[in-house]
Amino acid sequence: MGNVSGKTSNGFTYEGDYQLASAGRVNWTATFRHDGDYAGMRHGCVHGMLGMSTAAIDEAVKGDIESTWTDAA
Repeated sequence: MGNVSGKTSNGFTYEGDYQLASAGRVNWTATFRHDGDYAGMRHGCVHGMLGMSTAAIDEAVKGDIESTWTDAA
């Protein structure tokens, strides 16, 4: 299990965690805030992570969090 945090391109901060699932999948959840106020939660899954380093998994999860939040309809 790992933890990630960051700021999206549209100004929201997030804190999240992820865990390795089966077959190279990584499941994540993240909580978003804007100016300290709760803005929402999202969850997702990144595929193809089998044998990847922790740093690579962190970056893949952060990228998926960014796209899930900013590309939401």
